[in-house]
Amino acid sequence: MKSLQDAFYNWLTIQVVADARPNDRAAQETASFFREILKNDFRVANVEVQKEDAMYLIHYEKEEQQKTMRFPAELIEALLEQIENEPDKYMNYPM
Repeated sequence: MKSLQDAFYNWLTIQVVADARPNDRAAQETASFFREILKNDFRVANVEVQKEDAMYLIHYEKEEQQKTMRFPAELIEALLEQIENEPDKYMNYPM
């Protein structure tokens, strides 16, 4: 990942899918993979996600400072919407 913003975007996008599909092993493993990138590569801790209206807020700690990043819900939920609209293209690989 080139930037923390990219890492958070990728993680949150797949985390939304993983939350909606708790038995999908691929989604769970991918979310975990991106979470490890946030932790190990970017040294991010105490991540909390909050959805407010049309935005996702990510509250996190980096270098002992509390920070927040924002993403439009429409952007974050696009992958989940695509999966739900075309389920035959996105098999659920059970845990």
